[in-house]
Amino acid sequence: MAVFCIDQRARFQADAWAVLQPSTVSDVQALMRYCFHENIPVTPQGGNTGLCGGATPHARLGGKGFIVSLSRLNALRELNLADNAITVEAGMVLAQVQAIAQKAERFFPLSLASEGSCQIGGNIACNAGGLNVVRYGTMRDLVLGLETVLPSGELVSHLQPLHKNTTGYAWQQQITGSEGTLGIITAATLKLFAPPRSVLTAWAGIDNIQAALSLLAAVKNYFAERLSSFEIISNDALQLSAGYSRLNPPVSAVWHVLMEISDSLPCVSNHQEQLFEVLSDADCFNAVIAQSEQERQNLWKLRENISAAQRNLGASIKHDISLPIAAVADFIAECQPIIQQAYPHANIVVFGHLGDGSLHYNVFLPEVLGNDVYRFEEHINILVYECVLKHSGSIAAEHGIGQIKNHWLPRVRTAEEIAWMRSQKHFFDPNNIMNPGKLLPSETDV
Repeated sequence: MAVFCIDQRARFQADAWAVLQPSTVSDVQALMRYCFHENIPVTPQGGNTGLCGGATPHARLGGKGFIVSLSRLNALRELNLADNAITVEAGMVLAQVQAIAQKAERFFPLSLASEGSCQIGGNIACNAGGLNVVRYGTMRDLVLGLETVLPSGELVSHLQPLHKNTTGYAWQQQITGSEGTLGIITAATLKLFAPPRSVLTAWAGIDNIQAALSLLAAVKNYFAERLSSFEIISNDALQLSAGYSRLNPPVSAVWHVLMEISDSLPCVSNHQEQLFEVLSDADCFNAVIAQSEQERQNLWKLRENISAAQRNLGASIKHDISLPIAAVADFIAECQPIIQQAYPHANIVVFGHLGDGSLHYNVFLPEVLGNDVYRFEEHINILVYECVLKHSGSIAAEHGIGQIKNHWLPRVRTAEEIAWMRSQKHFFDPNNIMNPGKLLPSETDV
């Protein structure tokens, strides 16, 4: 049971009475009716891969309540190729959804480092983003319908693959991103797409973020919706990953861009010539284009292994932030000196999805080992988040709020918005049994 009571970073840990693993929707309904009647807290849990403590019981519960793991609720309900849709239960692992789609000659575009263990219900609850947001959007854009068990045990099921439905408020939009505070997602109908039949992957070295922004604008303007990924990687992040991955860096530079252009038509040779022209016009000559699938995989391995490689530096203060794309350069230029003035020996590892303006901004304190670094978390968060807010950004891009950021919510959402959220929460969950202590700030934080 202990593995369910601690998050993957060992940042949050709390006991529960038991871990319940329902295998049918009726089981979920029955346990929720019981918990609703007995006023028992419930913490829904998917793959437990989150970074904000959203799937770990809150310590203030004192060990009271249940963890409800959805891992056994993992069936394929329907594969509907006419509607390019797939209906799966919430406990299905993301990689399995991708594999089912691929076998049917379709493509499910959500791609995350944790895709081998994260589950669809958790992806929806946190509105996951990942590597392909530039072209396909976040999970919110990929959900056609949801099935949800409310705190009372009532079932709300709208799994029809409707591409147009203007009958009032969108239920699935309200549940997506609600982090298990309004109910338990039990199934979802998701969009599928034509598989990419030609893929062009390029790595470019650049001198500064502004050059990356200029390159992004040029590539988007030329290739439009064919641009699926545009990643930014600091040289420190690359060097960490290269050592961990046992791969040589593709180029030498201060900053790096990894981009991918894909098409449902087999025309990669034309795209390669066009990309060379775009790179040349942008004065970006320090670049390589993958000439084989193995070279492509190696480039992506350098990007995807950054998170694992960072563990060699110890625990870090992680920031999952987003900014207007035009503000990313100014934010990076301003934030690092502020942190290093307060913490002169801090190492800052920056990488992320420049194509949608979201960054992973991680701060390491070399002189502080292990989880002791979290003693400095609140102060470092203040330094980073104040700079984010100055540039009209958000403190949460794709990992959610959980229990680590909820006291910051009043800084990014208005009092009226938070009051509306509370009204929805109270309507569906009057006893506050659904994932208490998550997402919404406590009354003293407003």
